[in-house]
Amino acid sequence: MNIPRSVSLVRLTLAAALAGTVLSGCYVVPLGQPAPAAPSQQSYAIAPGPVSQTFSARLYPSNAEAARYGAVGGTVTNDMNGRGHFNAQIGAEQFQGEATRVAGSRTAGVANATGSRGGNLSCQYTMNSATLGSGQCVLNNGPAFTMHIGS
Repeated sequence: MNIPRSVSLVRLTLAAALAGTVLSGCYVVPLGQPAPAAPSQQSYAIAPGPVSQTFSARLYPSNAEAARYGAVGGTVTNDMNGRGHFNAQIGAEQFQGEATRVAGSRTAGVANATGSRGGNLSCQYTMNSATLGSGQCVLNNGPAFTMHIGS
């Protein structure tokens, strides 16, 4: 019996496809090979960033316009990189803003805050130590205060 060549080619193709399908789920594992090395367990210490400090700020009236407010309390939070946040309550208005050191100075700084009712508070201060300072503050409508920072 003679099998036509096209049928033989079909049978050979089917046999190759069947062998490929059967062997596709297999893989070769070399024997006697060392296990791969585990990654090293290194730990790194991360230095903590600077911790912010909060100081009290007391503003005392230094002219007649400020006398109607009396002594005023506030806070200055120093984030330890040359700037911070400044808050004060003057009368019924809450002021919030920033305090920064003057470029090139280790002690001189400025603080500016905007009020909840549209007022502006501008201060200049000098830090006499890391935790104590003093300065002057002026509201945009004239009241002036002497400021003391720290406890």
